[in-house]
Amino acid sequence: MFDFDKKPQETEEEYIWRLGLAKETGAIELSWDEIADLINKNFASDEKSYKSSSTYRTIYCYAKKFYDAGVFKDSKQEAYINIIKAEKKALESERQMLRDEKKDINRLMREQSRDELIYQHIRDAIQDLEPLPIPEPLCRSYDEKTGILCFGDTHYGTEFSIKGLNGDIINEYSPEIFMQRMGELLQMTLDKVKKEGLTTIKVFSLGDEIDGILRASQLMKLRYGVVESTIKYADYICRWLTRLSEDVMVEFQMTRGNHSELRMLSQPKGTFIDDNMSEVIRQFIKTRMEGNPNFMMYENESGLIFDKIYGFNILGIHGEVKNLKTAIDNFATMYKTNIDILVGGHTHHFSSETVGVNKDVISVPSVIGIDSFAMQIGKTSNPGATFLMIEDGKGLVEQTTFKFSI
Repeated sequence: MFDFDKKPQETEEEYIWRLGLAKETGAIELSWDEIADLINKNFASDEKSYKSSSTYRTIYCYAKKFYDAGVFKDSKQEAYINIIKAEKKALESERQMLRDEKKDINRLMREQSRDELIYQHIRDAIQDLEPLPIPEPLCRSYDEKTGILCFGDTHYGTEFSIKGLNGDIINEYSPEIFMQRMGELLQMTLDKVKKEGLTTIKVFSLGDEIDGILRASQLMKLRYGVVESTIKYADYICRWLTRLSEDVMVEFQMTRGNHSELRMLSQPKGTFIDDNMSEVIRQFIKTRMEGNPNFMMYENESGLIFDKIYGFNILGIHGEVKNLKTAIDNFATMYKTNIDILVGGHTHHFSSETVGVNKDVISVPSVIGIDSFAMQIGKTSNPGATFLMIEDGKGLVEQTTFKFSI
């Protein structure tokens, strides 16, 4: 910091020169009146006062007169200049740090305020909806095995029809077909729950709930806009979960997909990773279902699905990775946690592989089934979902694929 007081070894002329030079180089921000006060404080007398000479021209010219006369042309002049330059540099650095810090704080406040405002609007909109029925509370008991329903890639809102070589329909999809398949899934899940005698099941939603955000061409296949599709899907899935919770206790988790990521201004994937319509759906479900005694929603801070069942660690992801077999080790290293079962969607077809002792990777089929992209890359499979059975002391003991009507 700049030393405004006269130093013991400084003469009057040297002190005036140091203040004047500091003012000129920007190392201090005092006015010339304030500098004059400092000079008076140190040197004023009855015979000589700078108070009446506190303008820029008078004080600076007075200091400069000594410089021109060669008073300071010794080693001390260079030392003074170096000190002032160092102080000026430190001051500029401190100012820049404050500007950067202020900028970061303002950005974070804007982002946080924006998200809170959006979620508040969602909560307000939900309050205007017709309340969901509240099921009778169920009794939870200890089960020696646990069921996990895994579904995803519903791509709600899109509609299409894919024809075969003989004019037959290979697959078609619409909001009505989505509801038909989810109705089948509900019944198959309830049948499995009854057969296994389960009192509680886990439900993992693996992302890509809606369609039409990645490419402009997809918008042509949408019946509804992106926002309307999001609200319609969220409201439907809440009613679906409510019906499921009438017969069994539901522990729900979800992760976000790539198709629900907002790619504004034609930016590539990952640019706006936190701007994802899955977050709207998450907030919708959380608020809409909070009065249901048979429903619990868990949220992991990573944005992924993570659960511990009988000591086995299960990770659920959307599945946009090159290889699940290598991904299970990558995630274990990344989060410094052993992963016993990795479940993913995204690829739209079922596959399962044991990669170690009680260590499995599972790719879950899609609700939408075959679409134009799957036809293009030659990867097709039935629309469906997967039901896993985890047993105490054994881990994964059963995988059931629920296939839907085409």
